[in-house]
Amino acid sequence: MIIRVSEARVRPGRFEDFHEMLVSAVSGFPGRHPGLVDHEILLAPPDTVLYVSRWRGEQDLAGYAGEHWRDQPVMLPGEDEYLVEPLRVRHFTPAPLEPARAPRPDR
Repeated sequence: MIIRVSEARVRPGRFEDFHEMLVSAVSGFPGRHPGLVDHEILLAPPDTVLYVSRWRGEQDLAGYAGEHWRDQPVMLPGEDEYLVEPLRVRHFTPAPLEPARAPRPDR
């Protein structure tokens, strides 16, 4: 699984409008992108919105975001008019909460 986080820094006075536009744009994504496991929007008023999407793997994510998925965000039409800087995109893979332990040799 790959977790993709797109971070948007929103212009003053545009936060609510941007949130509404984003919800409208991504609400149908699970049906259109079969490799998308789930997604959510995280709000940090007054200026930061994160779009978090979880993908089965690299092939599914590349099918959505293109061959440069690792370093280029996907921009929605008109999205840049809401932003103070370009979107930032990062990727994460889940890790267990406990550190991996090497098996102990038999004594």
